[in-house]
Amino acid sequence: MAGASFKRALSVPATPEAAWAVVTDVSRLASWVEVLETVTELVPLASYKTVIADRLGPFKLRADLDVELVDVIEGRQLRVKADGEDRQVASRITVDALLTIEPSATGCTVTVDGKYDIAGRVATLGASVIAKKADYILDVFFTKTEEALS
Repeated sequence: MAGASFKRALSVPATPEAAWAVVTDVSRLASWVEVLETVTELVPLASYKTVIADRLGPFKLRADLDVELVDVIEGRQLRVKADGEDRQVASRITVDALLTIEPSATGCTVTVDGKYDIAGRVATLGASVIAKKADYILDVFFTKTEEALS
């Protein structure tokens, strides 16, 4: 199994309300994450089906994920729980991340704190390859969030 914890924070000059509007705009977020092939909203701000697709080393990963938003406090926080698998390469993916928005003197701080685990054949690539991809996805998310809120 390969996995890691992560925590990133971004201070922006936007109001918490503006930040919430950006981080809950699912179609916008989906366009930022190039590994997301599809996102289907089942219940707004609660339940989604996604397909992620990417090449990791010799594996072509295409996983169906169930995504649930829980612990939602409008304008302040939400927890993302994702779970799914790629049956072709016998690999399972889980993500548990808490996104919070805290007001500050100059705007607000957006923080994402969580962990992911990947089990199965893809995990044989090693933690460093998987961590590099996860870091890239987080980098793009925070870069796009900063651009949208600056």
